[in-house]
Amino acid sequence: MGTETKVGARIRAYREQQEMTREDLAAKSGVSEKIIEAIEDAMVIPAISVLLKLSRALGQRLGTFMDDQFRPDPVITRKNDESTAPVDTVKSGDFLCRSLAFGKPDRHMEPFWYEFPAEGSDMASSHEGEEFIICVSGQIELSYGKEKFILEPGDTAYYNSVVTHGVKAHGGKPATLYGIIFMPS
Repeated sequence: MGTETKVGARIRAYREQQEMTREDLAAKSGVSEKIIEAIEDAMVIPAISVLLKLSRALGQRLGTFMDDQFRPDPVITRKNDESTAPVDTVKSGDFLCRSLAFGKPDRHMEPFWYEFPAEGSDMASSHEGEEFIICVSGQIELSYGKEKFILEPGDTAYYNSVVTHGVKAHGGKPATLYGIIFMPS
């Protein structure tokens, strides 16, 4: 079963368990009914921002929809470990995202590894919680509200996620970063 199938099946299962229609979930999450249908029918893998909205609307943590299996503490993610293959690929190809806590069911943070191509949009979003990012390679452009900031390798940013924000590569070269999303319970 591919990632898109698992994610969609889990969203459908939690929605149906709560006796919600797709229309109900769309109204509660702010995600269009058409997108929810495409996700549930394994047509697309949703962007992290969409998964965040759906997870909040369904009362679940983000990892609930992405984890395959339980892994006991400590959860160690090796750089080249195939069992933690990329779990979220934005359909437009704007970035690749890999969970770094895959299999840890009781987590309160969502750590990710992001890879951005040289050209791409910042996929702006806003949601409850906080985020912490660390630029690893290349340059990262952080849009936060109406401001823009350029992060170099080793630079970090910590911000309130309720403010519209987005990240993308800057300077015409690919870039990578670690990001941690905290969503209050």
